[in-house]
Amino acid sequence: MKKKISFFIICNLFLAIGLFAQQPTPTFAIGDSSFLLNGKPYVIRCGEMHFARIPKEYWRHRLQMAKAMGLNAVCAYLFWNFHETELGKFNWDGNADVAEFCRMAQQEGLYVILRPGPYACAEWEFGGFPWWLLKQKDIKLRTQDPYYLERSRIYLKEVGRVLAPLQVSDGGPIIMTQVENEYGSYGNDKEYIGKVRDYLKEAGFSIPLFTCDGPSQLKNDVRDDIFSVVNFGGNPQANFKALREIRSKGPLMCGEYYPGWFDSWGTKHHTGSVGNVVKEIGYMLDHKASFSIYMVHGGTTFGLWSGANCPPFLPQTSSYDYDAPISEAGWDTEKYYALRKLFSGYLQDGETLPAVPTRNPVIKIPAFTTTEVAPMFSNLPAFISAKQVQNMEAYDQGYGSILYRTQLPGGPASVLNIQEVHDFAQVFVNGRKIATLDRRRNENSCKLPATQKGDVLDILVEAMGRVNYGGYIHDRKGITDKVFITGSNGESKELLDWKIYPIKLSNDGIPAYVKFRQGKTSMPAFHKGKFVLNKTGDTFLDVSTWGKGLVWVNGHCLGRFWNIGPTQTMYVPGPWLKKGSNEVIVLDYTGPKKNVLAGLELPILDSLTEKATVKKHRKDGQALVLAGVKPAYQGSFDTGIAWQTAKFNTAQGRYFCLEALNAHRENDPFTTMAELYLLDENGKELPRNKWKVVYADSEEIQGEDGKADNIFDLQNTTVWHTKWQGDSPKHPHQVVIDLGALQHISGFKYLPRQESPNGRIKDFRVYLSQTMFKGL
Repeated sequence: MKKKISFFIICNLFLAIGLFAQQPTPTFAIGDSSFLLNGKPYVIRCGEMHFARIPKEYWRHRLQMAKAMGLNAVCAYLFWNFHETELGKFNWDGNADVAEFCRMAQQEGLYVILRPGPYACAEWEFGGFPWWLLKQKDIKLRTQDPYYLERSRIYLKEVGRVLAPLQVSDGGPIIMTQVENEYGSYGNDKEYIGKVRDYLKEAGFSIPLFTCDGPSQLKNDVRDDIFSVVNFGGNPQANFKALREIRSKGPLMCGEYYPGWFDSWGTKHHTGSVGNVVKEIGYMLDHKASFSIYMVHGGTTFGLWSGANCPPFLPQTSSYDYDAPISEAGWDTEKYYALRKLFSGYLQDGETLPAVPTRNPVIKIPAFTTTEVAPMFSNLPAFISAKQVQNMEAYDQGYGSILYRTQLPGGPASVLNIQEVHDFAQVFVNGRKIATLDRRRNENSCKLPATQKGDVLDILVEAMGRVNYGGYIHDRKGITDKVFITGSNGESKELLDWKIYPIKLSNDGIPAYVKFRQGKTSMPAFHKGKFVLNKTGDTFLDVSTWGKGLVWVNGHCLGRFWNIGPTQTMYVPGPWLKKGSNEVIVLDYTGPKKNVLAGLELPILDSLTEKATVKKHRKDGQALVLAGVKPAYQGSFDTGIAWQTAKFNTAQGRYFCLEALNAHRENDPFTTMAELYLLDENGKELPRNKWKVVYADSEEIQGEDGKADNIFDLQNTTVWHTKWQGDSPKHPHQVVIDLGALQHISGFKYLPRQESPNGRIKDFRVYLSQTMFKGL
């Protein structure tokens, strides 16, 4: 009997092994007209979410939300600096456990598109690069710089060790991997792209590789041996046409489709139209085009990880709500249900929509006050003696703030000049604040009162987050060059012999040397308070009575706050709270109006308190004088939202002026513009990384983000919009751009505002000058 049972078990075992061996290996490939999953056409309905912006305890909930909305894949950036915070020390545990995130996605029925970098952007500190790369004074990022390539190769090899086993060809969820990110908006060295591709292959990635970029930048980084997708926030028909012009075969895919936008300090909260999003994604589905919604869930840039754009310097908020279909706290929204309804009509064979997960519980926390304080100037680390000032990185510091202290020579009132402030400085003489300098406004000098020899000068500089995009990413923090005094006679003298205090901050808590006492202060300080809970849940910490700084709750850094807005609350995930006593520490650089905190049930995402939220590009009384200046070209634009090109005889100029004479809509006083490119003598687009708006006759910066800089921010969802709140100046409207150097110009390309017809330019004139125009 035992022999028969054993024989039966063995037979069944061999049968099971045989059946297992016959199971086909999953495949994902790129066909001539469609993606092929296991040999069959497949449309990718993807959404971007970043595991680093979501508490690990909520990963599954957010993935389930994406699946229930109707997605079949998620897209995920890796941020190099999140995994190699110290040179040579990698972390893949806790919230950095991307392998677990991918396995979890697979368990929820979602494939994964991986975007490992080495460069990411994503409004993340330094675009994902580790700060310690900037310790190399001559490093050239995103080039064939030997040190940069060496460290990139080591990083990508480590990524492969962790994630290559999770490729679809090995039974995992990862179906595609991106090579670099939007490189065409930065450079055109296709050999560099080839090297990054080779590093990924060397790291073990055998699945399809791809690059992504905006429609105008595709030609700068497209290689025949790497698949290409296009990024856009509107007009899919025109943007897919641009993709087809450089890639005649292969499936169509939008790598980043923008349903909203991110927020910067001092600017209005961005939202995106539900109707436009549904219409444009519906167009893609009707044409069997794949897409990834950036973002389907933005989450929160916790800690010190938020980045900045430049120029102008605009640090981004910690809230990364993005007006995404799934809100910052993981809530279903009107946009969510509109897309769920849309996707229900395009499911593939065998697909069904799961029920929408319930929201995580939300709690209120009654108002409480902080009761202890640790003044920053009384809680300093050991100092470093230095003849001249240097940037943070030179002192082996990545994040936080830095105090520069010296004794003044004494003398009459003068001007203190700092080259340069990165990013927010407060200047003190003998402990009394005399000035605040804000990089957003290019403030690098202040009046210095009459002083005595030996008076103490303190310059406290806060790093707001390194530039994450464009040509200014080599963004070192603190004081980048030198400090000098200029007297009334115009003579300057550099200040020397400094004590440097690197105030290093981390995401895991405040420095151990900080000691609290009972009391309050309006000087830069840490403040401590406690609150008691009988139940936990998500909440939104109201910081509207505080100044500017950072918050830690039970050791978790929630991110940055700034009373100028637009966000006045900070998202607190329920798993970071506990029943009983909870601790809050607030670092406030400028001092609170009230030492009061509370937990709200709803966020405050759109409350600006700063009167001049963005520096206007027109001074009071300033007026551009074009009388007697001959236009280089004049013409008319067609109606519609497509790119339009104007060409003329090549001329030289450093200063470019576009003057809008009227709009297509009758009695429309506005001018709007999404993007602008200039063409060189060969008809090629000129680089825009050194461009600077020096004049705009009118900008709407209160009612919306209508600043003129938006015309070269590479995003067609943001626009220059002339003023409409309060009054509406009539035509003509002008914008003047300093190109940074003398250029040969043969034309330009203009992208009208996409989602609305108001302000679309009809008749226009173009002016070029080698010197600044009169009146400016």
